[in-house]
Amino acid sequence: MTDERFTVEVTISAPVEEVWRALRDPELIRRWHGWHFDGLDKEIELIYAQQATESPEEHRVEVQGGDRFELTDAGEGRTHLRMTRAPLSGDAEWDSYYDDVNEGWVTFIHQLRFALERHPGADRRTVFLSGSGAAPPLAAAGLAALTGLAPGAPYEHAAPTGEPLAGTVWYRTDRQLGLTVDGWGDGLLVVAHTPPAAVHPEGVAMMVLTTYGQTDEEFAALDARWTAWWSRAVPAA
Repeated sequence: MTDERFTVEVTISAPVEEVWRALRDPELIRRWHGWHFDGLDKEIELIYAQQATESPEEHRVEVQGGDRFELTDAGEGRTHLRMTRAPLSGDAEWDSYYDDVNEGWVTFIHQLRFALERHPGADRRTVFLSGSGAAPPLAAAGLAALTGLAPGAPYEHAAPTGEPLAGTVWYRTDRQLGLTVDGWGDGLLVVAHTPPAAVHPEGVAMMVLTTYGQTDEEFAALDARWTAWWSRAVPAA
C-alpha cells in the first residue's frame, strides 16, 4: 500500500451546481463519460450510483473505491474540478491497470468540460477505436506535428480519411491530444497512447471521435471512414 496519488484538474466555464448535476445525473453523465456502447448505462450506474458516496453540500463525490471528485467555485460562473485517484492498493494485478484508469479519467474529464462549455444540453454520438502498437497513433494519423501546439491554438490538417480537420487544440498531455473539429458539428477528437508495459506489452492506441448534430447518414459515413482507416493503420488489440 502506498500514498501515491494521481490527479486531474480543470477549470470549467459553468457554475458549480451545473457541473455537479453533470456528475450526478445519469442522463447528463452519458454526454461525457466514456463513449457509446451497449453497456454504457450499466457502467454509469455501477460507477456513479452503486459505488458512489456523495456529499452534495460540499460538492464532493467518491466513486469506484475512492476516486474523488471535488468542485469549488472559481468565480465568474466558473468551477474548479479536481479529481484525485484512490492510492495504489498493493494488489499487483489490480494496480497493473492503474495507469489505464488514470488515462481514462483524463479523457473523460476533458470530455466533461467540452460538453458543458461547448454543447450544454446536447446529446453526442461517438466512435471509439482501439488497438495495440508501440508508436503513438498520432504518427499514423499524420497528426504528430500538432503535439507542439498549446491548448487554444488553431490548427488545420488533412485527416488520413481524406477529410479536412480544423479547429483548436482542446487539451494536451504527455499521452493524449484533444482537438475540436469544426466539421463534426463542433466535435472533439481525442487521440491517446499508452506505451508498452507489463500489462500491455505492445502498447495501447486509442481514439474517441465525438460528433454533434449529424444525420444518421453522415454519422454512419464518418464511422465507416475512420473504422476502415483504423483497421488498416493500427493492429488489433
